[in-house]
Amino acid sequence: MTEKIIEYIEQFVKLTDEEKKQVGSCFKEVKIKKRQFIVQPNFTTKHRNYVYKGAFRAYVVGDEGQDHTINFAIDDWWITDYNSYIFQQPATMFVVALEDSIILQIDYEAEQELKRQNHKFETFFRIIAERGLAFQQRRIISNLIHTAEERYENYVLKYPQIVQRVPQYALASFLGMTTEFLSRIRNKRVAKKS
Repeated sequence: MTEKIIEYIEQFVKLTDEEKKQVGSCFKEVKIKKRQFIVQPNFTTKHRNYVYKGAFRAYVVGDEGQDHTINFAIDDWWITDYNSYIFQQPATMFVVALEDSIILQIDYEAEQELKRQNHKFETFFRIIAERGLAFQQRRIISNLIHTAEERYENYVLKYPQIVQRVPQYALASFLGMTTEFLSRIRNKRVAKKS
């Protein structure tokens, strides 16, 4: 399974055979059951998780008990509580499996050592951090300037595979609307196609 993570890394930096062995040995395969948590508040996040197969949801719970979806991750995506992982401090969000999944985990110390030993790994982790930051920026801007309907339409166009795999309540939370409102948008969309 480490071939998959190596293949993913090589989309961004080319590795020698020795570097492939080095990075491959740092990732551990973990099978996760649906509804199992891989990150929970108040526990320091020790791993960055590459989703080999499956789907995850990261969310926080507000003071009123309402949860707010921060992110999703499906096959070939990464997920963790990055604030907790990067600063090695207690997590503030939950990360839960939405389906039976397989992840490849790298722990914080192993990642730091890889980056110290080889500039290529530092470059790789910088690139995926930059891509994640750009995604979050697009999301914030979309939430500020688009209507709920536009946010949904844009998300369906850009990430149809996620829309098909995540529960409606989680998608509604991610897009900043109620489940009922999302149902109305979907029903209107279906009616237009008829």
